Amino acid sequence: MTDTARWEAALRAAPGVLRADLRPGRRDPLPRHRYLSWLPHAHAVLFCLLVGIWNLNSYARFLEPVPGAVSLLVLLLAGAPVLALSRPAAAWWLSTAALWVLGLLTESVFAGPWPWSVPSIALHTLVLLLLALRVRPVAAAAALGITLLTGAGALLPHAPVPHPPALAVGATFFAAATVVGCSLRATRVSRTRLVAQEELTAGERARRALLEERGRIARELHDVVAHHMSVISIQAQVAPHLVADPSPELRENLAGIRQNAVDALTELRRVLGVLRGEDAPGDAAAGVRHAPQPTLDRLGELLANVRAAGLDATAESRGERRPLSPGTELSAYRIVQEALSNVMRHAPGASATVETHYHREGLTVRVTNTAPDRPSDTRTAGPGREPGHGLLGMRERTTMLGGELAAGPTPEGGWDVTAFLPAPVGSPRPLDPKDGS
Repeated sequence: MTDTARWEAALRAAPGVLRADLRPGRRDPLPRHRYLSWLPHAHAVLFCLLVGIWNLNSYARFLEPVPGAVSLLVLLLAGAPVLALSRPAAAWWLSTAALWVLGLLTESVFAGPWPWSVPSIALHTLVLLLLALRVRPVAAAAALGITLLTGAGALLPHAPVPHPPALAVGATFFAAATVVGCSLRATRVSRTRLVAQEELTAGERARRALLEERGRIARELHDVVAHHMSVISIQAQVAPHLVADPSPELRENLAGIRQNAVDALTELRRVLGVLRGEDAPGDAAAGVRHAPQPTLDRLGELLANVRAAGLDATAESRGERRPLSPGTELSAYRIVQEALSNVMRHAPGASATVETHYHREGLTVRVTNTAPDRPSDTRTAGPGREPGHGLLGMRERTTMLGGELAAGPTPEGGWDVTAFLPAPVGSPRPLDPKDGS
């Protein structure tokens, strides 16, 4: 859109903006300050009280006694900024009308600045400031223009008064208040939009990381399930040859088992196989896509790799080790792998301990590290990895298995990650390829 088109669009939208922002019934409370709470509001009320008394005394010096209409207008002027704390548009209309009528009533007898007295200028300046903080710049500029026109309208039809008018002084303060208010509003709006955008970006980043981790889990489980379905199909095909003179019913049942396994494997590959196309190029190049999924049997190899990378890592195991389901083994390995990666990224110079505890309810994996000896460099997080999303993936894996994960700092300044993966003793275990062959 060109600049000319923008100006035309702004001019077309201006009437609607003025109707919406300068509508007297519009309520827009001034929010409390982030640090000072309601203290600025109290100061505004105190300012209106003191300046209102000053304004009334200014008219009392020349009007003996002060007419009731003048006293009422002075009171309205003093109350307008207080009203502007909740209804800025209504307060501006009230203050502008009071200024204009007051100038007309006192033109022949008031010996002070005319058509606006100094206290009146101060009060209306505060009203314009509070208005500019809550309305769009177009509406604030229109309010300033209307204010100046009312002052000029009060001055022009009459003969020159014996003292210089305060129109120029008032216009200076009114314009300054409008500019300052619009600037502060623009800063606040920009900050609010930035915070909202940061929250949206953080949410999208977390959502993307969650989807990526779920996709990775799906790919790994696809490999595990596909492997076992293949084993079932092969064993069902081989079983008739292991029995002397098998009956037709046995052959038919085994053939049905094999056909169902093949059909299930075909559907599984059709639904989840597409996820293989989303692997990172580096993984594909390195052959990770077609590598067997790791289990806790490769924990020693993982520790050797991190030690070679400079991390002092030790392993401890408690309880009698027993075979677990492939999904549990895979998730436990990935949790340890991600926890050690986080130690290397965020706790340079720290040492880590990996504990595996086999018990009747399942497996508990704990990775703890000491305090780092130097600040971490977040640039080492690696391409495509956002700091802090490793915990999200670990939690997703634990939740998938119905377990629990706890992570947090230790009193010594390190970090602790503990995951419980349920696998009660006696629960059915998926078929292992070494069984029944």
